[in-house]
Amino acid sequence: MLIWWLMYQAKGVSWWLTGALAILAGALLVRIFIFLHDCGHGSFFASPRANAAFGFVCGLLTFTPYYHWRWQHAIHHGTSGHLDKRGVGDIPTMTVQEYLDSTRWRRFSYRFRRNPFVLFVIAPLYIFLFRQRFAAADASRRERLSVWLLNIALVLVVILMSRWLGFMNYLVMQLVALMVAGASGVWLFYVQHQFDGTYWERGGHWNHTAAALQGSSYYKLPRVLQWLSGNIGFHHIHHLSPAIPNYNLERCHRADPVFQRVKPVTLAGGFASLKYRLWDEAARKLVSFARVRDLRRANRSWRRGMPRRGSSYPA
Repeated sequence: MLIWWLMYQAKGVSWWLTGALAILAGALLVRIFIFLHDCGHGSFFASPRANAAFGFVCGLLTFTPYYHWRWQHAIHHGTSGHLDKRGVGDIPTMTVQEYLDSTRWRRFSYRFRRNPFVLFVIAPLYIFLFRQRFAAADASRRERLSVWLLNIALVLVVILMSRWLGFMNYLVMQLVALMVAGASGVWLFYVQHQFDGTYWERGGHWNHTAAALQGSSYYKLPRVLQWLSGNIGFHHIHHLSPAIPNYNLERCHRADPVFQRVKPVTLAGGFASLKYRLWDEAARKLVSFARVRDLRRANRSWRRGMPRRGSSYPA
């Protein structure tokens, strides 16, 4: 509320100052979302009731229905890195062969969804403003109820904040904060699973420990960003044991040499992950669309009777 009060005071001085404060509010929402995240895992407090109550409050601030999100996030933890169980709580990822076998429309749709502007600008606003206002078709009664209770609470918040700030003022401030928080959150989730050396397996070959230590990155951030993101950069630790709260993740990382052997993804190095779009099952790595284009050209040359330069991607 302090940030909102400062934004209220600042709007009479400068909208640039108000915007800067809205960006700060968005950055703090990322940390608040990590609190909700820990409550969902039952790790923030010892009491389940305290986790549920505080999780609802954090969900109100981040436009996220607590029980519904907790249910879907648990599915993510049980299927992360499993090629046969994609689709819930993860970044859409096709294999190279699936992409090559797809229709032109499906390939276009996939490339559209994986476009950085769509992924980090449009998708976060869509998720937090619209998609989370509705329960999934297979959600249970409690998960559905959490969605509608949050929606009712959000309507009341919008009415109260609009009466205080004015509807358009509140709308602009809230959208900026949500855009910053949403883009940051999706980026963190992306770089924690879509990186060079990540893990994907099928069927009985999938292993929870390997998926945690190899399929979840150690995203090494500067101290300020590490604090704002609630230590979630230690994602390999989190996926190995979700019961560890955010404030103990770094200590766990330092406690065992096994964890420290996990190669970190740096802040600058994380941007290299933007080129990874498809999983090559043969090479067991993420590759770019450019690599697939090279393969398709090689296949066309081979069909015309020219010598085939190779059946896999260049190193």
